[in-house]
Amino acid sequence: MRFFLEFLRQKVPKAGKDIPHYYRRALVTSEVLLIVYYLLCFFMYPIICGEWVWVPVLFLAVGSGSLWLAKHGGIRINLILFAAVSISWIWWNIWYFGWSSGVQHFLTLTLVLVFFNVYDKPLYKIIWFIVILAVRILLFRMSQLHPALRPMDVEAGTAYQTLNTVAFFLMLACMSIVFSTSIQDTERQLRLKNQALYKEAGTDPLTGLPNRRSMIERIEKYYKESAGQPFSVAIADIDFFKNINDTYGHNTGDYTLVRLTELFVEHAMGRYTVCRWGGEEFCFFMPGMNLDEAGSLMNDLCFAVEKLKLEHEDKEFSITITIGVEENDFSSPLEDLLNSADEKLYMGKNAGRNRVVV
Repeated sequence: MRFFLEFLRQKVPKAGKDIPHYYRRALVTSEVLLIVYYLLCFFMYPIICGEWVWVPVLFLAVGSGSLWLAKHGGIRINLILFAAVSISWIWWNIWYFGWSSGVQHFLTLTLVLVFFNVYDKPLYKIIWFIVILAVRILLFRMSQLHPALRPMDVEAGTAYQTLNTVAFFLMLACMSIVFSTSIQDTERQLRLKNQALYKEAGTDPLTGLPNRRSMIERIEKYYKESAGQPFSVAIADIDFFKNINDTYGHNTGDYTLVRLTELFVEHAMGRYTVCRWGGEEFCFFMPGMNLDEAGSLMNDLCFAVEKLKLEHEDKEFSITITIGVEENDFSSPLEDLLNSADEKLYMGKNAGRNRVVV
């Protein structure tokens, strides 16, 4: 019951003037197969009936018109025409050959087209279902009340029912392939889009580094998956960065951040992950390192930054950074470790900058 109620509550997008590509492919494929099917019926009737029957030629002409409409008309008119042609063909076959002709299965094709139409409201789909079910019951009742005009013998009936069965399953398979391929492709594109959005949401747009949220998620994941393993964190801040912005302009400030990021990435060599923590601050995550190892690594980095020569818009300058380092003590929450590293950073600032505090 819950599943049925959820189906009825589905929201439907507004249909455009053009049929979606996947739906048009299903319609065109079905119409082409129906035209071939009508042609086969036309040439088969003299064999199974002993005479030419021209009704398939009429349906072949209508099918050709339906094929044109599938490329130019809207979804609803195509659905109505497909259903009308299918019901007419089934009615004529049952009236002429009887229920054993096996054409009643073609109603299922209309049902498939109805339920894969994402632009039709769930209530309309239910109405379509009821109408198609009622038509099938009425056609069966008609076959019982009125004997076939031209009943076929066993061999002819077997041959004709085989043709109808093959045609039905072939069209059903083609529709299923088109719709399932479309669904899989849509899901794949949605997954890729979601992955891109997730990556974008966790990336600093200026430097391309992970942002604060992404770094915290990464450390927490390591904390859960590698319980008992040491790791260290560090917070770094560019010394007197405000002076760079005020003296040379914000473009030079952005250049400084980007160039510093390049140095961090070159220096990392897989030993740590760095993120832009905010403003001119950066955070480093060093898995598997104790405080001494992390402090030594950050000292090397601090020295590399001091040697870095920067040049932007004919301006040459250099920078230094101050870093606070903290090791996981296996008892404090991550927030406390990061706060401790931040406190050590400001201890280094107060002590004269351009240094690492462990």
